Amino acid sequence: MLIKILLLIIFFAIMIAVGFYSRKNSKSVNEFLLGGRSVGPWLTAFAYGTSYFSAVVFIGYAGQFGWKYGISSTWIGLGNAFLGCFLAWMVMGRRTRVMTHHLDAKTMPDFFGKRYESNSLRIIAAAVAFIFLIPYTASLYKGLSTLFELAFDIPYVTCVICMAVLTAVYVILGGYMATAINDFIQGIIMLGGIVAVIAAVLNGQGGFLSALNKLSQIPPDAKVAAAPLKEMNGMFSSFFGPDPLNLFGVIVLTSLGTWGLPQMVGKFYSIKSEKAVKTGTIVSTAFAIIISGGCYFLGGFGRLFDNAAIHGPKGLLYDNIVPQMLSTLPDILIGVVVVLVLSASMSTLSSLVLTSSSTLTLDMLKITCMKKADEKKTVLVMRFFIIVFVAVSVIIALNPPTFIAQLMGYSWGALAGSFLAPFLYGLFSKKITKASVCVNFIWGVGLTVINMIFPFIKSPINCGAIAMVGGLIIVPLVSLVTPKMDAKKLDEIFACYDEKVQVEKKLYLKEDDE
Repeated sequence: MLIKILLLIIFFAIMIAVGFYSRKNSKSVNEFLLGGRSVGPWLTAFAYGTSYFSAVVFIGYAGQFGWKYGISSTWIGLGNAFLGCFLAWMVMGRRTRVMTHHLDAKTMPDFFGKRYESNSLRIIAAAVAFIFLIPYTASLYKGLSTLFELAFDIPYVTCVICMAVLTAVYVILGGYMATAINDFIQGIIMLGGIVAVIAAVLNGQGGFLSALNKLSQIPPDAKVAAAPLKEMNGMFSSFFGPDPLNLFGVIVLTSLGTWGLPQMVGKFYSIKSEKAVKTGTIVSTAFAIIISGGCYFLGGFGRLFDNAAIHGPKGLLYDNIVPQMLSTLPDILIGVVVVLVLSASMSTLSSLVLTSSSTLTLDMLKITCMKKADEKKTVLVMRFFIIVFVAVSVIIALNPPTFIAQLMGYSWGALAGSFLAPFLYGLFSKKITKASVCVNFIWGVGLTVINMIFPFIKSPINCGAIAMVGGLIIVPLVSLVTPKMDAKKLDEIFACYDEKVQVEKKLYLKEDDE
């Protein structure tokens, strides 16, 4: 217990110290929110990766989907790495940085307002972001607190409040730069921790091959396996698992979803240089392979730890599966796990609260009742709303309505279903109309909310995946039959991509070079 407490004290001290260190670079809106658009490649890459993966993945998703799909759940982690990181950086990273800088857009709703020349779209997008980031935040508290109860026997309420206060302190002090530096430190902890935990858990089962052999002997679950596979043994140790179709839906939501999440896309706004794009692509992908791939790989062995602790009066307690897997580890490793999950959760939480407070301040208040507010007052208001957002999410977290995975599914489905298509198409095409963006907002939010009330799509995960894919179809179709934007204005918006820049010879060869 002493070791675990010391690890936590050191961890918290470093986080707060970084907040104080970064305070001097968070006086203006641009500095507080985007780090002055001068964040280097490693900090940006780690900020993207640590914001992506949290207790939601380690405790909630790894436990639930590892139980359902066995070792094939590792595909989710690989999808996160190559679709959610590598492809996102390659497709969106550079263009997002260039256009948002050209438009002086500081948030995703701000981008919608300036790209489509509509303050109404900006306000609607801000409302959607603020509302649906709250359940995501609540899921972080729930996942972390489950682990804290295991390691320290600390009440759930105490865990939630302590985590909220500590995160709010360093974000309020140092803004985005404090978040980025802490994300880098937390990312290093996550990398070392996940490797140590996987090795220890598998060693407790006699090694990888022994654990895989035990997993292959577990009979298929009629409630989980797809109809043609119900009688096939060894499904949980197979390449594609017992239900490939639903597994694919999870991969789509958790990988493609990042392309439309404000707290993720916002990382591209702060990129410093071309080198940062290239390095960030490689580093964030490698980080995701280890962290996300490792989490789901570990969760795939969850059925080897089936006992009364993961069964409740209403059925299986998915959020207890991974903590149960870790309960037999030595104290020092449990301490490492606690710091690992704390790192993952606080990095994501800091990104969420910064995104939500800035969205509410800049995209709603600043263009309505705070038009004359100076930089100092605007930053002060953002800091105030960080406290408000944390308080609201804590209230929800104290009485969470469902499992972690479902909370995150609703949040990601509404946000990515609403934002992904208009943002992505908006970076590349002049043909997208204001009306198509508005229709897609209605589609993403409407589908999610209706399915929450009348669950005609049983899984919130699949609902979110349908919302995103549907948006990619809806936006271009509606754009074909609705009024186009002014051509001259569009040329001005896209002029940023035509700007002439000097490039080193080693990076470019002219057509007539031999």
